[in-house]
Amino acid sequence: MSEPKPPTPTPGDTYKGWLFKWTNYIKGYQRRWFVLSNGLLSYYRTQAEMGHTCRGTINLATANIAVEDSCNFVISNGGAQTYHLKASSEVERQRWITALELAKAKAVRMQAESDDSGDDCPAVPPTSGQGGGCRNLEIQSTLRTLGSKVEDLNTCNDLIVKHGSALQRSLSELEGIRVGADMGEKMRQVTERATLFRITSNAMINACRDFLSLAQNHGKRWQKALQVERDQRIRLEETLEQLAKQHNHLERAFRGATVLPSSFSNPTLGSKGGVPGKGDASDEDDDNEFFDAMEDPAEFITVPADPKYHRRSGSNNSGISSEIGMDDQSVNFDELSLASNPESPQPLELEPVRQRRTRIPDKPNYYLNLWSIMKNCIGKELSKIPMPVNFNEPLSMLQRLSEDLEYYELLDKAAKCQSSLEQMCYVAAFTVSSYSTTVHRTGKPFNPLLGETFELDRLRDCGYRSLCEQVSHHPPAAAHHAVSEKGWTLRQEITLASKFRGKYLSIMPLGSIQCLFDKSNNHYSWKKVTTTVHNIIVGKLWIDQSGEIDVVNHKTGDRCHLKFAPYSYFSRDVPRKVTGVVTDKDGKAHYVLSGTWDEKMEFSRVMQSSKGENGTEGKQRTVYQTLKAKEIWRKNPLPEGAENMYFFSSLALTLNDPEEGVAPTDSRRRPDQRLMEDGRWDEANAEKQRLEEKQRTVRREREREAVKASSPEEGTHPDNYQAMWFEKLDDPVSGETLHVYKGGYWEAKDQGSWDVCPDIF
Repeated sequence: MSEPKPPTPTPGDTYKGWLFKWTNYIKGYQRRWFVLSNGLLSYYRTQAEMGHTCRGTINLATANIAVEDSCNFVISNGGAQTYHLKASSEVERQRWITALELAKAKAVRMQAESDDSGDDCPAVPPTSGQGGGCRNLEIQSTLRTLGSKVEDLNTCNDLIVKHGSALQRSLSELEGIRVGADMGEKMRQVTERATLFRITSNAMINACRDFLSLAQNHGKRWQKALQVERDQRIRLEETLEQLAKQHNHLERAFRGATVLPSSFSNPTLGSKGGVPGKGDASDEDDDNEFFDAMEDPAEFITVPADPKYHRRSGSNNSGISSEIGMDDQSVNFDELSLASNPESPQPLELEPVRQRRTRIPDKPNYYLNLWSIMKNCIGKELSKIPMPVNFNEPLSMLQRLSEDLEYYELLDKAAKCQSSLEQMCYVAAFTVSSYSTTVHRTGKPFNPLLGETFELDRLRDCGYRSLCEQVSHHPPAAAHHAVSEKGWTLRQEITLASKFRGKYLSIMPLGSIQCLFDKSNNHYSWKKVTTTVHNIIVGKLWIDQSGEIDVVNHKTGDRCHLKFAPYSYFSRDVPRKVTGVVTDKDGKAHYVLSGTWDEKMEFSRVMQSSKGENGTEGKQRTVYQTLKAKEIWRKNPLPEGAENMYFFSSLALTLNDPEEGVAPTDSRRRPDQRLMEDGRWDEANAEKQRLEEKQRTVRREREREAVKASSPEEGTHPDNYQAMWFEKLDDPVSGETLHVYKGGYWEAKDQGSWDVCPDIF
């Protein structure tokens, strides 16, 4: 007799025990501890390994179970996994077969139910008045439980029929053996009892089947009733959403006490901080417009300026008192130059402009679990994490820096401004525009190799050309220099500090950006805000920009304070909102900027300012009376099919286009980046590892040379790398230390002499 174990485990219970598993022809069968749970059969070398090391698992939902002999049986899922198992006895084997077949039947049923679970009952947050929905859920749960139990009984019935028939055949064979009359009589009795047992089991199953049929008929009626209730709830939710939008619109109109523009073009219109008592003036002049305060925190409020500041065309110089005559004239001239600032392009040459590409190969649909790689990197520096190209985009960080010149026209217009305050508005808009290309760009750019460069020569097309170089590896730092024929120079040195926080990734650009204008000698500088990538673990990746920027004119003392509001689900404000105030050296406000960093920016002239009411945090907010806002920048539409091309802009599509004559260190010549763009990601990953190992080898060699040639003057820092085209200098105007272009690159390109360039690829 075998040990007293339940021959048929209850479906869903865990079944454990020792079995012998075939390993190979040398070791043969080895004793392993098997665990059957939730439709999965797993095995371990010992019971102690259950907590940490699983040697293998097979899903019974797709597995085939076959019996070889009295003790051996085989489990296979179509060739990928095959377990040849042997029990200690035939009884033990039968227990495992019964448990495995029950678990398989339940796994198949649960898999079918999970495929349709999304249509059964949508998940909604519990609210008051949904008691009926909860009851419906309970009814559905009860039906599923009943169905599951009866399915288990059906499975048991199949097993009883199967094993009962086998038992009858075995007994019939025993009956044929003529040992004695008593033995034959005994066998006939056993056969009769087995037959009665099967008949009784069939009767039980038939009764249960009738019950299930009755329950299913009622379930169909309940399902129809539930569908009607669900449709009514959806219609009610849509109605409530429309009412909420109408209420919000009316509330804003009431608090602002003004007529909202039909296009609703100003993204700063909100619902709080309105100043009552200005409704009459707003109705008299359509040029007046109401701007709401920032919600968190509210630093200032803009309201329509007094009608005395507005004059229709042709009456600027009539009927104006001597006190405001000069101011009014200057306002109109400034507004005209700032709003339109007409360009008069002069054709410099008749050479044909190069036709640049408008498409790249579509992004392959390769799936890779980001969390499987990032879970071991929480709290680490992103630049030190080895990442496959699956999470990249086929551009380097140097090319992403060059994308800041997407809206170079803003600097062209700024160079023509007569007023430094007007110029500040364009520089501030250019600062915001550099983030517009990141809204859908969740791919990580390639980390540049030390000494890698990238040139962007648009002298014939746009009148400027730029050069980037990776000047440091740890920490990674890139220097950028751009010069334009229109009279401006842009230079920046950016060091990225990034941390993975588990749910999101924070990227903090360190360093500064400077813009110099030849005509006015105005020298501007500012820094970048923090970029956050959300939903790293689960959900769709999305990017947000948040923080504050101070754009400073070091010559005049003018300043523009920009605030990038972080996204909040509970905020009623416009997403990705940016607001700013342009002030002179005395702190007097002259312009207010508002908009979003992914769409457009507008500006309005400040005519008067005063202290208003206290905000929610006890701070006294400033009220600015402004003229009607005018658009200063708008994002260019993405090219057709951008969603299949990494959401690249028209400029980004051309950045990796191969060009003749560029330096051998140019990012366009980087092989792993080129392979990724062509869709050969496996080869790109292998090439990326080769380049990174080569860079580490060069770094170790540089360290050895630095130790040999060390002196008190030179130092022995391992990253004592001398950039090719940039040199580190102290800026006497801003007081910052950064890499500045020292010249020689474009001359080397004209001569085709690249002897100074290292072999990095």
